[in-house]
Amino acid sequence: MAVPLYEAKADLFRTLGHPTRVRVLELLAERPRQVKELLAEIGIEASNLSQQLSVLRRAGLVTASRQGVAVTYAAASPQIADLLAAGRTILASVWSDTEGMLHELRETS
Repeated sequence: MAVPLYEAKADLFRTLGHPTRVRVLELLAERPRQVKELLAEIGIEASNLSQQLSVLRRAGLVTASRQGVAVTYAAASPQIADLLAAGRTILASVWSDTEGMLHELRETS
């Protein structure tokens, strides 16, 4: 039986609900990277990164390829960059509304 679309979307957003996974996707949206590059950029333990990459891989958001001992990860779809950009746009809008309200509150005090 097929999963309803709204449930699949909820699973996607749950997968995105971890800061390390979002950061990994931001980096991979720019270009594919080896694990050692991700470790240097993110600054977490290798075991933690491995766990987060496994979650992203199971969700189909990243792909992995091996060349010798080096593993390179890439975003599975160019739309991942669009999704991250949409999140940034939404946050900017929400935060600007909040900033405006704070300014208004300060002026009326």
